[in-house]
Amino acid sequence: MATTRPLCPLPSPLKQTIPSLTPLISCKPISDFTSSFHAASHLRHPRGPVTASVAFNPSGNFDLSLYDDEDDSSKVPPPMPPTEGRFEVVLDNDVIRRLDLAPFHAATGITSSQSVEPKLFLERTIGFTINYRKEDPHDPRELSEFPDIRLWFVRLDAAYPWLPVLLDWRAGELARYAAMLVPHQMSMRMGVVFNPEALELFIMKKVFIVYSWLKEHNIPKPRLKASDMARMLGFGIGDELFDLIDQNQIAAS
Repeated sequence: MATTRPLCPLPSPLKQTIPSLTPLISCKPISDFTSSFHAASHLRHPRGPVTASVAFNPSGNFDLSLYDDEDDSSKVPPPMPPTEGRFEVVLDNDVIRRLDLAPFHAATGITSSQSVEPKLFLERTIGFTINYRKEDPHDPRELSEFPDIRLWFVRLDAAYPWLPVLLDWRAGELARYAAMLVPHQMSMRMGVVFNPEALELFIMKKVFIVYSWLKEHNIPKPRLKASDMARMLGFGIGDELFDLIDQNQIAAS
């Protein structure tokens, strides 16, 4: 049977932060590009309250404790700086309000799946600079908590669903992109805390899309690249899954 398995322990900058009974994916506030990222997640979630800093309940809400003991997140080394020469997509309020993908097209040259040279983007990667002016300068929300920003990324992802594999992973762009698309809440201590089941579904969908897309473009070792993407978000992918995909091909539309 095909399996996905949470990685334990996770290499830096990923690390397991809580007992194995508690599904948790967390990262520091994503308005800062250099967010550190912690992960500990399981495909089988507990069916009730869990005595831990973050508890997931079946209603889809999180019980966040703001007064639990400090963890050792300060010991986690910060992410690496943005990849030199990466494609930089700059967004502002007007672009976001109009759901305008033109800045992405202009910065990357990507206007369709057929216009992409994957090898070039896998080498240089893609990142985002979000120059968002808040109506209230004292608004404490992070960028991923603003519905209009999230909607812009939802449209981008709908147009180019394979995009996560081309992002600047080492600079935290994959974690931030996921935060735009996956339900989460904010914790004062841990930063962004993802809904674990939603994150699991997001990862699996992207593995299916990215693996097939890389194979279509004859990129070497597509399994490894798709697995590395999942690993960055705290999940391991078994070869059995890729075997099943290969055995049950879907004709390209």
